[in-house]
Amino acid sequence: MLNKLRDWARVALAALATGGALAGCASSTHVVATDKPGTYTVAASATGGRMAWARAHGEALNEARDYCERLGMQSSVKEESVSGVAMLTTHASSLNFECHPKF
Repeated sequence: MLNKLRDWARVALAALATGGALAGCASSTHVVATDKPGTYTVAASATGGRMAWARAHGEALNEARDYCERLGMQSSVKEESVSGVAMLTTHASSLNFECHPKF
Protein backbone atom coordinates (compact mmCIF):
# COMPACT_ATOMS: atom_id res chain seq x y z
CA MET A 1 0.00 0.00 0.00
CA LEU A 2 2.78 2.43 0.92
CA ASN A 3 4.59 1.68 -2.35
CA LYS A 4 1.45 2.44 -4.37
CA LEU A 5 1.04 5.73 -2.51
CA ARG A 6 4.66 6.66 -3.24
CA ASP A 7 4.23 5.79 -6.92
CA TRP A 8 1.08 7.92 -7.15
CA ALA A 9 2.85 10.83 -5.43
CA ARG A 10 5.76 10.60 -7.90
CA VAL A 11 3.41 10.69 -10.87
CA ALA A 12 1.47 13.64 -9.45
CA LEU A 13 4.64 15.59 -8.67
CA ALA A 14 6.06 14.90 -12.12
CA ALA A 15 2.86 16.15 -13.75
CA LEU A 16 2.89 19.30 -11.65
CA ALA A 17 6.57 19.96 -12.26
CA THR A 18 6.21 19.73 -16.02
CA GLY A 19 2.75 21.22 -16.29
CA GLY A 20 1.94 17.89 -17.98
CA ALA A 21 -1.37 16.16 -17.54
CA LEU A 22 -2.74 18.90 -15.35
CA ALA A 23 -1.84 21.74 -17.72
CA GLY A 24 -4.89 21.65 -19.97
CA CYS A 25 -5.48 23.73 -23.06
CA ALA A 26 -6.72 27.23 -23.66
CA SER A 27 -9.80 28.08 -25.70
CA SER A 28 -11.36 31.35 -26.79
CA THR A 29 -14.61 32.88 -27.95
CA HIS A 30 -15.10 34.54 -31.29
CA VAL A 31 -14.18 38.21 -31.55
CA VAL A 32 -17.28 40.41 -31.28
CA ALA A 33 -17.82 44.14 -31.71
CA THR A 34 -18.67 46.12 -28.58
CA ASP A 35 -21.14 49.00 -28.41
CA LYS A 36 -18.18 51.41 -28.85
CA PRO A 37 -17.29 51.83 -32.55
CA GLY A 38 -13.96 50.25 -33.49
CA THR A 39 -13.63 48.34 -30.22
CA TYR A 40 -13.85 44.56 -30.06
CA THR A 41 -13.83 41.97 -27.31
CA VAL A 42 -12.61 38.40 -27.01
CA ALA A 43 -12.47 36.04 -24.04
CA ALA A 44 -10.31 32.99 -23.40
CA SER A 45 -10.01 30.41 -20.64
CA ALA A 46 -7.63 27.69 -19.53
CA THR A 47 -8.11 25.08 -16.86
CA GLY A 48 -5.79 24.01 -14.09
CA GLY A 49 -2.11 23.40 -13.88
CA ARG A 50 0.71 25.84 -13.66
CA MET A 51 0.37 29.12 -15.48
CA ALA A 52 -3.26 28.63 -16.60
CA TRP A 53 -3.76 32.40 -16.38
CA ALA A 54 -0.87 32.91 -18.80
CA ARG A 55 -2.36 30.46 -21.31
CA ALA A 56 -5.73 32.24 -21.14
CA HIS A 57 -4.05 35.64 -21.52
CA GLY A 58 -1.93 34.43 -24.45
CA GLU A 59 -4.91 32.85 -26.21
CA ALA A 60 -6.93 36.08 -25.94
CA LEU A 61 -3.98 38.14 -27.24
CA ASN A 62 -3.48 35.75 -30.15
CA GLU A 63 -7.14 35.94 -31.14
CA ALA A 64 -7.06 39.77 -31.05
CA ARG A 65 -3.83 39.85 -33.06
CA ASP A 66 -5.11 37.36 -35.64
CA TYR A 67 -8.37 39.25 -36.05
CA CYS A 68 -6.62 42.56 -36.72
CA GLU A 69 -4.03 40.96 -39.01
CA ARG A 70 -6.83 39.59 -41.20
CA LEU A 71 -7.85 43.24 -41.64
CA GLY A 72 -4.26 44.23 -42.47
CA MET A 73 -3.95 46.03 -39.15
CA GLN A 74 -2.39 45.52 -35.72
CA SER A 75 -4.13 45.06 -32.38
CA SER A 76 -3.99 47.43 -29.46
CA VAL A 77 -5.30 46.23 -26.09
CA LYS A 78 -7.48 48.80 -24.34
CA GLU A 79 -8.47 46.82 -21.27
CA GLU A 80 -8.06 43.32 -19.86
CA SER A 81 -9.84 41.60 -17.02
CA VAL A 82 -8.69 38.30 -15.59
CA SER A 83 -10.20 35.81 -13.17
CA GLY A 84 -9.14 32.62 -11.47
CA VAL A 85 -6.11 32.19 -9.29
CA ALA A 86 -6.35 28.77 -7.69
CA MET A 87 -4.62 25.82 -9.27
CA LEU A 88 -6.97 23.34 -10.95
CA THR A 89 -9.66 25.96 -11.55
CA THR A 90 -10.62 27.78 -14.73
CA HIS A 91 -8.61 30.93 -15.34
CA ALA A 92 -9.99 33.50 -17.78
CA SER A 93 -8.93 36.60 -19.66
CA SER A 94 -11.25 39.05 -21.40
CA LEU A 95 -9.74 41.70 -23.70
CA ASN A 96 -11.18 44.85 -25.20
CA PHE A 97 -9.04 45.89 -28.14
CA GLU A 98 -8.89 48.07 -31.24
CA CYS A 99 -7.33 47.50 -34.64
CA HIS A 100 -4.98 50.22 -35.91
CA PRO A 101 -3.03 50.68 -39.15
CA LYS A 102 0.48 49.21 -39.14
CA PHE A 103 3.28 51.75 -39.10
